[in-house]
Amino acid sequence: MDLKFTQEELDFQKEVRSWIKENYSTSMQRTYVNSPNGHLIKEDHMKWQQALYKKGWAGVNWPSEFGGASFGPSQKYLFNKEMASANAPSVVAFGEKMVAPVIMAFGNQEQKEKYLPDILASKVWWCQGYSEPGSGSDLASLNTKAEDKGDHYLVNGAKTWTTMAQYADMIFCLVRTSKEEIPQKGISFLLIDMKSPGIEVQPINTLDNTPIGYHEVNTVFFENVKVPKDNLIGEEGKGWTYAKYLLEFERGNGYSAELSSQLGKVKNIMLKRDDSASPFKDLHYIKKISELEVQIAAMEATELRILGSISTGENVGPESSLLKTRGTEIGQAITEMAMELVEYYAIPFNNPGPNPGHNEEPIGSEFANTSAPRYFNYRKASIYAGSNEVQRNIMAKLVLGL
Repeated sequence: MDLKFTQEELDFQKEVRSWIKENYSTSMQRTYVNSPNGHLIKEDHMKWQQALYKKGWAGVNWPSEFGGASFGPSQKYLFNKEMASANAPSVVAFGEKMVAPVIMAFGNQEQKEKYLPDILASKVWWCQGYSEPGSGSDLASLNTKAEDKGDHYLVNGAKTWTTMAQYADMIFCLVRTSKEEIPQKGISFLLIDMKSPGIEVQPINTLDNTPIGYHEVNTVFFENVKVPKDNLIGEEGKGWTYAKYLLEFERGNGYSAELSSQLGKVKNIMLKRDDSASPFKDLHYIKKISELEVQIAAMEATELRILGSISTGENVGPESSLLKTRGTEIGQAITEMAMELVEYYAIPFNNPGPNPGHNEEPIGSEFANTSAPRYFNYRKASIYAGSNEVQRNIMAKLVLGL
């Protein structure tokens, strides 16, 4: 395995760094830094993603036949590393990174032509309809029903923890189209227009205390929602197969670059403390920082090894469970340490959200205002995309052969 980068790849890294400097405005940086949940408002997200599209850097993981950036594995790694180092907004995953690969792999030609160009150009906002009030990690028990009515399905039920559904134009949904002895066999994969009559989106108030309108998660209700048969992906009853394929992309993201960036912010908090009990004089904090740096370095080595496999045509496979488990656990440790460092300045919990025009100075350091919200918000990371307990079962079975 050769982990060295070529001169051409290093030149590409410099190009990415320069482009970010020119296009990532100071106002957007400030808004993003002050965001309690790591999100911008819809307009800012779309503006950023459309700038990437104009540059030809949308669809980093897409094949060229669908208009993707045609990055090799090393370019993808360096691109993500520079974006994380600059604390640039992540591309909203639901369209480009999640439903798009499913459409490419299992959709028909008409669906590919209808949906993929608008996803790539960030003209349509997607959300994910998997979890339900009674079905989370046990997703196969879902009850949202799609009845066959000839030329359309009639959908009734509810999806919950639906991220950014208040912005969404479309939702990809797992629905039950038949009752089978094995519940996974009765699930289908539907694309549903969020403007359809009978859809209601209700916000969920969470511990990060984000104002309504800037909140992150919702419950989506479906009451007699008509969905054309043309919106069925692949075959009826094969939705579970497509869902597992999608989750491999959701879990198999690189984490090390973002984790390094987040740990850098924690170090910055430590540097800006001017009291006599500076954390840099405390061996407890020095030990914690060192341990996290070693864990991130190990994560980076694992990601580079996987990149080497991908470059030979292999899929991420069960290693995606490893990345998801360790990446989210390290991330939670970093947010916890940030809370410890800002100490009582985290208590006021005055959380304005990424509100344009908000210019109130934070209490304490610039990090204090978001440390508590991000700590509470990131508790979910070890649960979504399949809880880490489930991921360990997958690794035990598919990696260790137990």
